[in-house]
Amino acid sequence: MNDSPGWAAPGSPSDGQGPDAAQQPPAGGSADSKWSAAQPPPGQWGSPAAGQTPPQQPQQAAGWGAYPSQPGQQPAAPYAYGNPGGGWGGPPPAAKPGVIPLRPLGLGEILDGAVATLRGHWRSVLSVSLVVAALSEIALLAVQRLTMDSLTVPDTQPTTPAQAVRALGDAGFLYGAQYYLEVLGLILVTALLAPTVSRAVLGQPSTLGGTLKAVRPLAPRLLGLTGLLLLGSLAAGLLPALPGILLGSAALTALGIPIGLVLLAWFYVTFALAPPALMLERGTPAAALRRSAKLVRGSWWRVFGISLLTWIIRTITSTVIVMPFAAIAMVLAPGGLSGFLDGSAALSWTVLVITGIGAIVGATVTTPMQTGVTTLLYIDQRIRREALDLELARAAGVEGYGSTTPTGG
Repeated sequence: MNDSPGWAAPGSPSDGQGPDAAQQPPAGGSADSKWSAAQPPPGQWGSPAAGQTPPQQPQQAAGWGAYPSQPGQQPAAPYAYGNPGGGWGGPPPAAKPGVIPLRPLGLGEILDGAVATLRGHWRSVLSVSLVVAALSEIALLAVQRLTMDSLTVPDTQPTTPAQAVRALGDAGFLYGAQYYLEVLGLILVTALLAPTVSRAVLGQPSTLGGTLKAVRPLAPRLLGLTGLLLLGSLAAGLLPALPGILLGSAALTALGIPIGLVLLAWFYVTFALAPPALMLERGTPAAALRRSAKLVRGSWWRVFGISLLTWIIRTITSTVIVMPFAAIAMVLAPGGLSGFLDGSAALSWTVLVITGIGAIVGATVTTPMQTGVTTLLYIDQRIRREALDLELARAAGVEGYGSTTPTGG
């Protein structure tokens, strides 16, 4: 049953609803039965005897289609494929109209597809990423300036308990603001660039105007989804530590922090695919959250691992980009290196502005990689579970894709 307005109707072909379910030959099929284009008839799997030639196999139509099942077997999913180098009649290579092949993706293909999207559609990608990164960094700059007074107490002055408590609270507020501003930026960039990534998958060009035109009707729903994700992540991260904070118990707070981090990781991964689901299926925020949870179910650790690895690569790349700006800030800061050592330079607007510019440049370049991986994970999960590759091939104009009609005998 079609419960999604996306590219393809949800539902796995393995449920008996796939395109091959009605094509299974009877268990005792005759010689003229409709055998699979990818396999020889039963009884002919072994190597041919000496002096014999292997049975002639019908050729599979071009593309990545569904193969009729053998007698007594369950129908295979449209994207299933065997060993390309073994046996006779191996499957043809998957069609690749855009940045990814239309089949289940590996880690390298997802990363390469995200980079290829950035490289091939850099005008629209970097424009969106730059605006979001600049707004996020301006907000973080204001938070830094408000909290730096308590975080930079000179070493010559003794720290009172009240100052220590205030510094601890300001540090938590600063790092929390930094994290949630980054999450907000990822949500927005993922949603805004989902149409661009989808066009890159189809091998079609995209422009900034076209991207904004596709996003504009969904802006209210995007704001609603963003609010739900932020509230959920705040609840997951803060509620476990809240009893300790309210009771003033350091032990309860310390116990709640790791629990909050675990819940935050679970929440982030479970609903990571909601932004592309909203933009590409054009449903409601609640439907996008349910869709993400459904697609991630059973693949949580895979989505988590790929997202974590992408975040590590992104963080290293961003650090390398920011380092020259930090060096410039060190040279221009009041007091030079000694100002950095005693913490007084952290209060300088010169340092904050220069390092902020570096952070904007780093986020502009690296954020699209993370968001592109998220959208490609969404597409990959739908290919694996719903044969989305067939719908994508039709949208890309790939002729003969998914055909099971033999083209030769």
